[in-house]
Amino acid sequence: MRDGINIFEEDFWAINDTLNRLLQGTNARTILLIDKAGQLITSCGDTASLDTSSFATLSAADFAATSQLASLIGEKEFSTLFHQGEKENLYVCLIADRVILAVIFDHRTTLGLIRVKTKNSAAELEKIFSEIFSKLEKEGGPSDGIDTDFTKAAEEELDKLFGF
Repeated sequence: MRDGINIFEEDFWAINDTLNRLLQGTNARTILLIDKAGQLITSCGDTASLDTSSFATLSAADFAATSQLASLIGEKEFSTLFHQGEKENLYVCLIADRVILAVIFDHRTTLGLIRVKTKNSAAELEKIFSEIFSKLEKEGGPSDGIDTDFTKAAEEELDKLFGF
């Protein structure tokens, strides 16, 4: 772990606070934050019955495939995706061109509420991640994705928080 990793602790808690407020404000089932490489950054809500690693990998692949579809029709990218199922729905959006926010929800809420609340949370997360990427660049770290030290530190903090 790098000596400067402590600069990310405040950002980590700000991210978790934003996700938890989104979860409560929408009555969604689960919210996951995933990097574009398919690594889970953090999550909140009910993840007990969800293989989060596979979900993260497939979400990133889905977003990448959809981006290719967008380019085929002349779009730069689709910034949001929506998948509707019989019982569960998935709303996905891109944050800071590098992070995927996935919201899993059911009949207890509506797509309209998910869209509005997610847009507000995405703006908050965009600011937080912009600050993180600036800090990484100032440290001379990688600027093309979530730092692996940050991801590891986030996972360790979650483990400590939930007693794993």
